[in-house]
Amino acid sequence: MVPYESLLQELKNALKRRKLKFTKQREAILQTLFENEGHFSPEEIYGMVKSSYPDMKIGIATVYRSLSLLEEEKLVESISFGKEGKRYEIGMKKHHDHLICTVCGEITEFCDETIEKQQERVAESFDFEMTDHSMRIYGICSKCRKHGK
Repeated sequence: MVPYESLLQELKNALKRRKLKFTKQREAILQTLFENEGHFSPEEIYGMVKSSYPDMKIGIATVYRSLSLLEEEKLVESISFGKEGKRYEIGMKKHHDHLICTVCGEITEFCDETIEKQQERVAESFDFEMTDHSMRIYGICSKCRKHGK
């Protein structure tokens, strides 16, 4: 994964390009995602920031706006859950795909070189230059199947 200092510098560069201020709140959101493995809702991120920085003044609207900015700049990535909203993870990680449980929402990351190579072959067979891709497999995880959910 990219070092935190590189992500922070990317954030500062993006804010400068956009003529926006660098704030401790934006940094806290980025750092919170960097330090926590997983996929989090804006509300969960807000709770983690409030827990880590109890004296910081931050509102949920700031978290939403910051996540939107960070996503536009590819510093974070999201997975949409339709009306349930998005879950975020730090961007710039090694490429991976996702298994998503439609019952409990658990997200499992995986990487399979056979699938990666097949995607390249498919793109090549259509004379298509692939610049990025994302795979999400939806289903029911083993825990939910065991508990009959």
